Amino acid sequence: MLLGYNTNGLAHHDPIDAVDLLADIGYRSVAITIDHGVLSPRDDRCLEQAHRLRDALQARGMRSVIETGARFLLDAREKHEPTLVSADPSGRARRVEFLRHAIDMARELGADCMSFWSGRLRDEVGAGIALDRLAGGLRQVIDYAADQDVMLGFEPEPGMFIDTTASFERLLQWIDAPHFCLTLDVGHLYCLHEVPIADYITRGGERIVNVHIEDMRAGVHEHLMFGEGEMSFPPIIEAFRQIDYRGGLHVELSRHSHEGPTAARRAYEFLSPLMGEV
Repeated sequence: MLLGYNTNGLAHHDPIDAVDLLADIGYRSVAITIDHGVLSPRDDRCLEQAHRLRDALQARGMRSVIETGARFLLDAREKHEPTLVSADPSGRARRVEFLRHAIDMARELGADCMSFWSGRLRDEVGAGIALDRLAGGLRQVIDYAADQDVMLGFEPEPGMFIDTTASFERLLQWIDAPHFCLTLDVGHLYCLHEVPIADYITRGGERIVNVHIEDMRAGVHEHLMFGEGEMSFPPIIEAFRQIDYRGGLHVELSRHSHEGPTAARRAYEFLSPLMGEV
């Protein structure tokens, strides 16, 4: 496994500068969050930027994943909207189109996967209707990813329609495919009382293609610097070693951009010795 860092915690940096900064610290993977100024579908120079990013990653020996959790990229007024479970069909179609763009960017970079989530259910409909909406969009995204030979990492997210690994496992009874895999956020597991975390890592097994890591407190969805929450990390790292996980452990500290370089160094200094121990 490789230590990585999410660019949503370096929001004030040019993405190529972020790659160089993280490589200098010692990270070997970058989770690149598409956002304003970073591989945005609204930027006519997006493909050119993707090629420069690919060259920068290759020059520094870095792997990558593509992340799609930007807060206000598709809607300037509503965070994370529209989504795959939005009531408006045109909104769901916009999200599908964006995810296709993200798949294209993953292909251009040679990324390990494209990571995404379901979205928050904002209207009062039954689970069956919401699942129909989600499954309809997922089928389009999965088919496109298969055509482009890009792996998908679906992330259960607190507060969203698919929020836990249990709800993800239920989703797999509706829709599944070889390219449809799991992004596992270990902080989310702790937040939602899916413990011991090591057991859920073992259950995920080979389906895990991407990992987010940070500290957290039980019941509070707030990404914290290591040592500021309640989590114990040696058993978590050991569990990933036990399943022979080969991808990135990507630190996700999206509210730390104001001190991005310092936060990235602190996280590396915390995690790197644990990686060495196992």
